[in-house]
Amino acid sequence: MNNKETLIKVENLKKYFPMNKSNILTHTQNVKAVDGISFDILKGETFGLVGESGSGKSTTGHLILRLLNPTDGKVYVEDKDIYQHSDRKFRKMRKDLQIIFQDASWALDPKMIIEDILTEPLRIHKIVPRFETEKEVKRLLDIVGLSKNDAKKFPHEFSGGQRQRIGIAKAISTRPKFILCDEPVSALDVSIQSKILNLLTDLQREYDLTYLFIAHGLNVVKHVSDRVGVMYLGKIMEIGNVNTIYNDPKHPYTKALISAFPDPNPEVKNERIVLKGEIPSPINPPKGCLFHTRCPYKMDICDKVIPQLTDINEGHKSACFLNEEVMAKIE
Repeated sequence: MNNKETLIKVENLKKYFPMNKSNILTHTQNVKAVDGISFDILKGETFGLVGESGSGKSTTGHLILRLLNPTDGKVYVEDKDIYQHSDRKFRKMRKDLQIIFQDASWALDPKMIIEDILTEPLRIHKIVPRFETEKEVKRLLDIVGLSKNDAKKFPHEFSGGQRQRIGIAKAISTRPKFILCDEPVSALDVSIQSKILNLLTDLQREYDLTYLFIAHGLNVVKHVSDRVGVMYLGKIMEIGNVNTIYNDPKHPYTKALISAFPDPNPEVKNERIVLKGEIPSPINPPKGCLFHTRCPYKMDICDKVIPQLTDINEGHKSACFLNEEVMAKIE
């Protein structure tokens, strides 16, 4: 039984992007980027969110940070519904909710030196007195493994891995409670990825941070996450403890994602599950189970009824008719 408190609570969250304006002759089509998902993120844990491109992972993260407004649903931060706050009131919460981008260049103004980039959030949120900002910038750079002399440089003078370290320094500068890690290592060389992941893990332990870690592949998420949610076409297909998901996956989509990455032990030979076809359009998703058009185990019921995310055992849920628990729910 997990006794950790809930920091983030997501309830029936939806985000539809309209494709065209309605008129008498035209019906509005919506891209269902996120389509009714619910999950919790506990204080101090890393919750991994995985899936192919277009599954809705990043949109979910941006909704949690209120970078986007939802079509429907709620997001609670420490039991406070963030969408019920005015922009002015939510601005006070902003320092507690930060983001690390896939490409740190998006968060670093190329015309500013690093000292000014890191000083800006310190002043906006009044983290330290003005006379201590220079000292705090040096401290932040030291925490992420950079030199105090780097404070006078511009972003283009750094490598990709170093820029990501600066992006991390900026994210932790406001002393947040929660950080969205939006594919923070996917743009880096493999040799650099492990160093950045180790840095994130060390910072989490030292500052009691909570992460939502978004990635395409389960191989990266496996090493940093406590729990994992698997997304497909805007819905969560499976959710559970990271070891349970890897050792006993219940959904065919999860099994396919895991099989895509070879085991580091050369003696272990996993059979690759190759999914046929492309991920369907979120504008016109399939009826029934969203995955049935690519599923190697498709049954007659799959294209008629939508499987619900159902408890398999404590904390482990799956939305698939192959599971007896899901079938029992509709019988």
